[in-house]
Amino acid sequence: MLGPLRNILRLVWIAHTLARHDAMFLLDMLGYGDWPRRLGRFFLPGPRAEMRELRRGQRLVAALEALGPAFIKFGQTLSTRADLVGDAFAADLATLRDRLAPFPGDAAIEVIEDAFDCSLETLFLSFDETPVAAASIAQVHYATTSDGRDVAVKILRPGIERAFGRDIALFRWLARIAAATQPSMRRLKPVEVVDKFAESSFREMDLSLEAAAASELAQNFEDDDTYVVPAIDWGRTGTRVLTQERIGGISLGARDALVDAGVDLDTVVTNLLAAFLHQVFRDGFFHGDMHPGNLFADTEGNILAVDFGIMGRLDLKNRRYLADLMLAFLTRDYWRAAEVHFEAGYVPADQSLDAFAQACRAIGEPILGKPANEISIARLLAQLLRVTEQFQMETQTQLLLLQKTMVVAEGVARGLDPEIVFWEKAQPVIEEWMADHLGPAARVRDNISSTLRVLRQLPGVVENAQSLVSQIAEDGLRLHPETVREIAREQARQRRLTNRLLIGIGTVIVVVLFLA
Repeated sequence: MLGPLRNILRLVWIAHTLARHDAMFLLDMLGYGDWPRRLGRFFLPGPRAEMRELRRGQRLVAALEALGPAFIKFGQTLSTRADLVGDAFAADLATLRDRLAPFPGDAAIEVIEDAFDCSLETLFLSFDETPVAAASIAQVHYATTSDGRDVAVKILRPGIERAFGRDIALFRWLARIAAATQPSMRRLKPVEVVDKFAESSFREMDLSLEAAAASELAQNFEDDDTYVVPAIDWGRTGTRVLTQERIGGISLGARDALVDAGVDLDTVVTNLLAAFLHQVFRDGFFHGDMHPGNLFADTEGNILAVDFGIMGRLDLKNRRYLADLMLAFLTRDYWRAAEVHFEAGYVPADQSLDAFAQACRAIGEPILGKPANEISIARLLAQLLRVTEQFQMETQTQLLLLQKTMVVAEGVARGLDPEIVFWEKAQPVIEEWMADHLGPAARVRDNISSTLRVLRQLPGVVENAQSLVSQIAEDGLRLHPETVREIAREQARQRRLTNRLLIGIGTVIVVVLFLA
């Protein structure tokens, strides 16, 4: 009883904040109809005067920032759902940053001392109590370690888990209501989206996991100086505190400062996009928060990255789907673009391939018909995800973060070079990856793996058969003569299968040796 009542009271406060920012339309967009707005006219305050000058998306951004950390994160997640809010809103929501007032320096020191059960002086020679960055979940302070190294210390906000838990419980409650009362919302998986949001948010609140992500990303680029991840100080890192090497560099959002410092912008853009594409295709593990505040460049144009709380993963199947899809669209092979979806199982087999190919053409031609420097791969993917309802294609949650990250990465790149042709930068990386994973040699490797997998299963099949025979012998079970004949036929088929497998393995080995 207390849960629903608490949620209702919380909703009243949320409605009050939305009304002050003239953003009550959010509830309508999420499938609750316009009745909250109509009812609110009688007891909610009117919008603030300065809100009238802003676009609807900008008003919503201001409202979410006023509502606090969980709502900022929710807005960032919503920015990936152009199918829910539309392209214009998604673009405005993508501007949400974790801009919150910092918590006091003495509270930060208390968190550190509690985390390591020792005094601050034991860990650091100096500690700047004024944070250099304050976000919704944590803030960052500069310090010098007891052995003289300059570091950045990320500290979790006190009480943040409880605050997030309260709001996520509200989101989940609302999602269940929407799924139960709005049939059209079920395809969009509102409860699953909230669960995914909760999972990623609470994972982001464990700073030891962020440190592990940074370490994995650094290992992936250990032989590549063009993309640098600061080293983790594991002795001063835990669930609520993360200490890492302090880096310099110029923000990628400060184009004029980069030019003034003599940094070659084309090198920066090339390194940025190459690093992103290597993360997506080569590694299947990518930085999911690539806004300019998290990306810097040194004087050589190398990329320096920070903040690894939001990371994305793509398995090999999804990477193959994405590479095949991008190549199909950019060569305007819409039949192949449609076929890729059916092969991946994203579109049900009972749907029309011809109709889906036509839908792909309707998406691709308006975008690909623009000048080369205006073609947006991220927008192409976003538009594609929006045709899901017509063809009963379920929301592919694993692609949502990637699509949002692509939007931001393209925006950063075009902020540095408005004339950039994204596909020209991306093509060599994608084609090299496709040759390695979709070409003849890759198929041979896949066949070898499949064959070896079958062979590994054969001992189990034989063991099960022996067990069955022993059981029959012990129990004195008498079989019908036809059953005995069928068993003999099956044993003969198994022998033929084994012989064929052995011949197949020999053939594959010969082909591999020939290709080598």
